[in-house]
Amino acid sequence: MQKKGVLSVFDICLILGIGVTNILYSVFSGSVDVLGSLTGIAGVLCVVLVAKGSIWNYLFGLVNVSLYAWISFKTGLYGDAALNALYYFPMQFIGWWQWRKRGASTVRGEDGQASIVHARRLTPGQLAVLVTVCAAGIVLGAFVLDKLGDPQPWKDSVTTVLSIIAQFLMALAFMEQWALWIITNIVSVIMWSVCVANGDPHSELMVIMWIFYLANSINGLRVWLKLSRS
Repeated sequence: MQKKGVLSVFDICLILGIGVTNILYSVFSGSVDVLGSLTGIAGVLCVVLVAKGSIWNYLFGLVNVSLYAWISFKTGLYGDAALNALYYFPMQFIGWWQWRKRGASTVRGEDGQASIVHARRLTPGQLAVLVTVCAAGIVLGAFVLDKLGDPQPWKDSVTTVLSIIAQFLMALAFMEQWALWIITNIVSVIMWSVCVANGDPHSELMVIMWIFYLANSINGLRVWLKLSRS
């Protein structure tokens, strides 16, 4: 079982960054968006701990996906709303169980360091299947969301489909999850930026949250490349 400290300087900067950014947003906007702030802060805490391979990410994940599902539903992003409420929420419990099986612990070892999950990689054949499933899923998802009246069907489909697959890979501790998270985060920043332009509630803080997610996913790929080699 590998041992490492839970938080690095980069992780602490991300956590402090999302908190300070939310405070500055409240000051300059003249209003306090409690729901948006809680969603963003819980989400960054979650993804930072995922990148570190810490099982405690699922605790903050429960808070984040519940609030984000409600915000997405009110904004009309039904793919994201359904994804968080019907998939991410139960996957927090499944992921917790799977990570416990793969070596992650909820307690610290005798040396005071946290136990982290044992990461692994997909085979070339599994990668080919992954790419095929992602492409087919995005096309099908965009068609369905367009029929449901989603204002951004293709963007919403990309984030929904890739997030479903990335969350599955995350629960099974596969390194390749991070490539999908990076794509998802980039598209999500664009998607919520459109919502900002449309004046949708909470959208500014969602853009901020996804920017922090993107920074963390790049770091997560770096960390998990090392974890999966060892």
